[in-house]
Amino acid sequence: MKHKKHIKHAKKVGKKVLEKTSSSLSHARNHLKNHKSNIWWLLLSFCVFMAGFIFIWLATLKTPDFGAFNDRVIINSTKIYDRTGEILLYDIYEDIKRNKVSFEDMSVYVRNASVAIEDSEFYNHKGIRPKALFRAILANIKSGEFSQGGSTITQQIVKNTLLTQDKRISRKIKEWILAVKVEKEFSKEQILEIYLNEAPYGGSIYGIQEASKTFFGIDAVDLNLAQSAYLAAIPNAPTYFSPYGKHKDALDNRKDLVLSKMSELGFISDEEALEAKLVDVEFSPKKEVGIKAPHFVFWVRDYLESKYGEDAVLRGGLIVKTTLDYDLQEKAEEVVKKHAEINKDLYNASNAALVSMDPRTGQVLAMVGSKNYFDEEIDGNFNIATAYRQPGSSFKPFVYATAFDNGFEPESIVFDTPTEFNPNCALDGSQKMDGDDKCYNPRNFDDLYNGPMSIRNALAQSRNVPAVKMLYLVGINNTIKTAQKMGISSLNDPVRYGLTLVLGGGEVQLLEMVSAYSVFATEGVRNEPTGILEISRQDGSIIESYKNSSAQVLDKNTAIKINSILSDNQARTPLWGSRSFMYFPGYDVAGKTGTTDSKKDAWMMGYSPDIVTGVWSGNNDNTPMKKGSGISGSLWGEFMGYALTKTDNNKFTPSTEVPPKTVKPIIRGQWMGGEPILIDVLSGGLATEHTPKETLGEIVIPNVHSILHWIDKKDPLGPYPENPENDDQYFGWEYGVMKWWAENGGNYSSTTEADIPTYEDNIHTELSKPIATFLSPQTGQSIKFGENVIFIVQYSSPINSALTKIDFFIDNTYIGTARNGSLKLTASFDEEKFSEGEHIIRAYVFDTVFNKTTITIPVILTN
Repeated sequence: MKHKKHIKHAKKVGKKVLEKTSSSLSHARNHLKNHKSNIWWLLLSFCVFMAGFIFIWLATLKTPDFGAFNDRVIINSTKIYDRTGEILLYDIYEDIKRNKVSFEDMSVYVRNASVAIEDSEFYNHKGIRPKALFRAILANIKSGEFSQGGSTITQQIVKNTLLTQDKRISRKIKEWILAVKVEKEFSKEQILEIYLNEAPYGGSIYGIQEASKTFFGIDAVDLNLAQSAYLAAIPNAPTYFSPYGKHKDALDNRKDLVLSKMSELGFISDEEALEAKLVDVEFSPKKEVGIKAPHFVFWVRDYLESKYGEDAVLRGGLIVKTTLDYDLQEKAEEVVKKHAEINKDLYNASNAALVSMDPRTGQVLAMVGSKNYFDEEIDGNFNIATAYRQPGSSFKPFVYATAFDNGFEPESIVFDTPTEFNPNCALDGSQKMDGDDKCYNPRNFDDLYNGPMSIRNALAQSRNVPAVKMLYLVGINNTIKTAQKMGISSLNDPVRYGLTLVLGGGEVQLLEMVSAYSVFATEGVRNEPTGILEISRQDGSIIESYKNSSAQVLDKNTAIKINSILSDNQARTPLWGSRSFMYFPGYDVAGKTGTTDSKKDAWMMGYSPDIVTGVWSGNNDNTPMKKGSGISGSLWGEFMGYALTKTDNNKFTPSTEVPPKTVKPIIRGQWMGGEPILIDVLSGGLATEHTPKETLGEIVIPNVHSILHWIDKKDPLGPYPENPENDDQYFGWEYGVMKWWAENGGNYSSTTEADIPTYEDNIHTELSKPIATFLSPQTGQSIKFGENVIFIVQYSSPINSALTKIDFFIDNTYIGTARNGSLKLTASFDEEKFSEGEHIIRAYVFDTVFNKTTITIPVILTN
C-alpha cells in the first residue's frame, strides 16, 4: 500500500511538472514569436529609413542639364612636350575635327554595326541594363574599385557629354539617373545620332562623318557594310585600333567580331557577314597633322593610355614632359631622310629608323620610326623602332658577353674554318638535306676563312663561323638569358632559333637593342628605357616623374672587355679600314654592324659612354635590298658625329686584365699546343717558382686541334676533357682545323721536343735576389707629421746586376719610387691620412733582370 501511495504521488507531481513545462514552452513560443516580429519590424524600419535617405539623397543630387547636349564638359587637352618643357610636340585636342550629320545621313550599316558591338540591347532597355549593371556592381565590390558600369550607348553619351571622367560612386549614379532621363526625353534614333556624332575615332577625329571622310574619303551615308564594321570597331580604343598604327591585325579581328554580332542579332545574314569579312578595304592615306616627332609621340601616348587609360589622356589635361632632345631629334630626322633616299637609289632600301638613348638613365633622346611618318607609299606611320626585325650580326656581342661570363677571354682562340654543324651531314659540307634535319655550314660574308682567330679579332671583324662556334660553346639558353637581362624581351623560343641565333635568327626591337647596348656603355648597369620625365595635372600636381632604377645585370669586367673589342679601331681595320664611319678622333666609340642573310635588314649599333644610337635600314614590307653590309653605317656615323659634340666625352675603362699562364693555352690565346713549356726568356732555362712573370715565356710543340679538344663546354676552365670526341660537334670542328693545318702548318714554327731546355732558370734563384737594408729612416724612428723624410736603401747584387727601381710603401699605401742610380726618395706624411703610432715602411727592390727583394722597418708617426 505504501508503494502505491508513492506511485500516486509521483504521478501527481509529474502532472504538475508537465503542466508547468507546457506553460513555460507556450510562453517561450509566444515570446520568440514576438521577438521575431520585432526583428522583422526593425529590418523593415531600417529599409524604409534607408530608402527614404537614398530618395532624399537622389532628390538633392545635383545633375547637369540633360536637355542641353551642346553644353559640353570642358575638355582639358593633354599636351606632350620635349625635355625642356618648352617645345610642344603634340596637343591631343588641337584642331579637333568634328562634322555633325543627321541620323538619316548615316549609313544604316554603321548604325547597326555600332549597336551590335557597343550595346546589343540598345533598342530594348530604358537607358541602363539591370543585369549588366548588377554584374558590374559585383565586379566593383570584388575589385575594390568603381571602374565598371555595364555602359549602354545612352550611358556613354551621358558620360562623354555631360559628366566628368572620374570614377566616384556619385558620378556613376548620376550617369545612371541621367541615362534614364535621356531615354524618356529622346528617341532611340536621336540617342544613336548623338552617339555617332560624338564617338572618338583616333587623334582629333570625332564623329562618324569626319571618320568616314578621313578614312575612306566618303560621306557617312555612303559607308558599305565592311567599312561600317571597321568604323564601329574603332571607338572602343581609338589609338590601339587605329588603321594607321601597328595593331592593324587587332582591328581586322575586331571588325570581324562586329560582323559576327550583326549576324547574330539579325541585322545582316550569315552570307553577308562572310562576304564582308573577305572584302579588302582600302583606307585613305594618313594626312599630316600638327605634330613633331610623331613616332616618339605616339610611343609615349601608347604608354600613357596603357597606364592611365584612354579617358585620362583624351580629357584629363595631362602635361607631359618627355625625355626627347628636340635638337637631336631634328638631326636624326634629317639624316634618316637623307640617307634613306641615298640607300633607295643605291641599294633598294627605301626606309630607315633611328633610336638614340642616354645609357646612364635609359632616357630616349631621339626616335625616328621611318624617313617620313606621313609617307603612305612606305607605310611611314609604322614605327620600325618598336617593330620586330632580325638583327643580323649585331646580336653577336651578347654571345661573346656570355662567353666572358663563362671564363673565356678576348685572347681565346676559335678557328675560323669551314665547318659543318650538323653531325648527321658530311664533314666537308658537301651534303644537302631537306626537312627539319638540314645541314648547316654557315659562311663568312666574304667567303674567306682566317684560321685561328682571337675572340677580339673575330668579333671586331664580324666573322660568322667563330661566332656560331662560340654560341655552341656557351649555349643558346645561356645567351638568351644574357640578352633578356640586358633588355631583349622577344626571344622566347630557343628551339626555333638554333645556332642561327648568333647571326640574327630571332626577331628583336631596335628600341630594345639600343637599351641592351646601353648596358655595355654603362659597364653592366641597366636602365629601363623611358620617354617620360614628368607628368603633371593642370593644377601643378605631379602624378609621375622620372626615377632612376638602375641595376647591375652584367659583370663589369665582361662589359669592359666588350667595350674594348668594339672600340678597337686596329682590330676592326681589316674589315672597315682605319678611318671608317666608326672612327671619331678624340672620342671612345664602340660599334657593331648587322645584316641578315636575306638582305632584308641592315643594322648599325654603336655607343660611347655617354650616348647609344641604333640604326636600321631596309624596306617595311621586307623586300630584300641589293646589298646589306654596312649601309646603315654612314647614316649612323653622321648622326653620332653631331651627337658626340653634345656629350661629356667620357672614356671607356681600359681592359687591362691578362690571363695568367696557369690558364689553358687556348683560353689565353695559344692555339698551337695544349701543353706549352714555360721558360725564362733571359736565361733560356725552364721556369721555376722564382722566375718573375715579366720574363716568362713558353715553347710550344705543335699539337693543333679545335677548341673542343681542349675544353669541356660545361666547364671551360676545368680539367681537359678525357674523351673530347664524345661531343657531337667534335669531328665536324676537327675536320676543318686539320684541313687548315695541313695547308698552312708549314708557315708556322716547327718546334720539337729537342728544343726543350734541359736546365732550369739560373738567373732567378733564391741566391740571386738583391741584398738590401734601410739606411734611412732607422728602425723605430719617430717621424713627425709634415716633416720631410729621406728614404735611403743600401743595395748589392750577388750576380752583379744593377738596381732598376725601389718602390716605397707605408703599410699598404704607396709613397713613391726611387729609380736607376738614385737610391733616395724624399717624402712626408699627412696626419689626416695616417694615425699616430707604429707603422711599417716597406721597400721593394728590383734589379735589371726583375729579381726582387722586400725589406721592412717599423717607424713611429707623431705630432
